[in-house]
Amino acid sequence: MSKDLNRVEVIGRLGADPEIKYTQEGKPVATLNIATGRQWKGEGGELKEQTEWHRCTLWGGLAELTGQYLRKGNRVYLEGRLKTSKWEDEQGTTRYTTEIVVNDLIMLGSSKDAPAGEPENAGSGEEEQSPAPSPAPARRSSGKRRAAVTEDIAL
Repeated sequence: MSKDLNRVEVIGRLGADPEIKYTQEGKPVATLNIATGRQWKGEGGELKEQTEWHRCTLWGGLAELTGQYLRKGNRVYLEGRLKTSKWEDEQGTTRYTTEIVVNDLIMLGSSKDAPAGEPENAGSGEEEQSPAPSPAPARRSSGKRRAAVTEDIAL
């Protein structure tokens, strides 16, 4: 048996609200677009930035929880595996897309305007206007892993 590893960990922000759909069998599937950024100083000392976008797919109970608790701007940690799909477009051109199939997800905060690298808490941003929902109980996303959705709590 092979001992290969296909594991991805990302901390970033949702670029839009989760998109929830259902398969013909009624199984929920969620799609997220997560932005991650990096900063560095150029040769002249100027600050440069680059944003990467990651397409993420979640299935089953984890997809449902995502639809309930996550919104555009939320900061999340997610863990999963890379999956590349191949298809043909209308012109017959072969296309590829790579996505992260998510196993675990943790909600880190919701503040859209907190500077990168600073701690966040659930009492900031949109959630000030209404009480935050209670964290959902952990559910199994697969036979081997537990999926958790949690929120930072301001003390």
